Amino acid sequence: MKRSASRAPVRMGLALGAALASTVLCGTAPAAAAPVHGDTARGCPVVYFDLGETLVHTADDGSTGYRPGAASYLRALRSHHIRIGLITNVPSSWGKTDAERAARLEHEVDATWQGSAPFAWEDFGDRIRTPRTEAERKPAPVLWQRAKADAGRCRVVYQAETAEEVEVAASLGYVPYQIARPHRPAYLPVGLIELLGRRSR
Repeated sequence: MKRSASRAPVRMGLALGAALASTVLCGTAPAAAAPVHGDTARGCPVVYFDLGETLVHTADDGSTGYRPGAASYLRALRSHHIRIGLITNVPSSWGKTDAERAARLEHEVDATWQGSAPFAWEDFGDRIRTPRTEAERKPAPVLWQRAKADAGRCRVVYQAETAEEVEVAASLGYVPYQIARPHRPAYLPVGLIELLGRRSR
C-alpha cells in the first residue's frame, strides 16, 4: 500500500472503470457455467473481501467490531442474494483445512467482538480462503487463484483497504475495489455488482 499509494488511486479507478465498461457496457464476459455449490445462477458474481480493516476494525484495546457501514453493506448483499467470501491471511498453523482455519478465525474474532450484532459468519458459507502454508500468504496470488477457481465462471469481485491487494486481484481477473477512499462509496455499490452478475450470464 505504501510504496504505490501515489499512483494507486488512478490505477484502481482505471481498472474498475475498464472492468465495468467491458462487462456492463460491452457485454464481453463469457456466459456463466452451471451454478456451483448448489447456488442458483442469481448468485453470480461472488464478492470476496479482506477481513481486517476492510469489514472489521481492531481498536487500540484489542477489541474488534464492524467498520462503519460494513454490517449494512453485508445485509444489502444478502438481500440481493449475492454470494460473499473472505480471502484473508491467518497463521497456517491454525488448521489443516480452510474449514479448520476458518473456525479458529471465527473463534479469535468472536472472543474480542464488541459490536451490538455478531459478525455475519454464516453469510460466507464455505467461501473463506486462508493460507495452507506461510508461502501462500497474501500478496502471493494463491488465495485469489483458489477463490476464483471455486467461483467457476462467475464474475469475481475483490474489496480491500490496501492498494497492493486490489492490484494483485485485478491482475488475476477480479473486479477490484479499494474501500473507504475519499469521494467514493465506502464499498462497491450493490447495483453495480448486480449489473456485473447479469452480464456474466
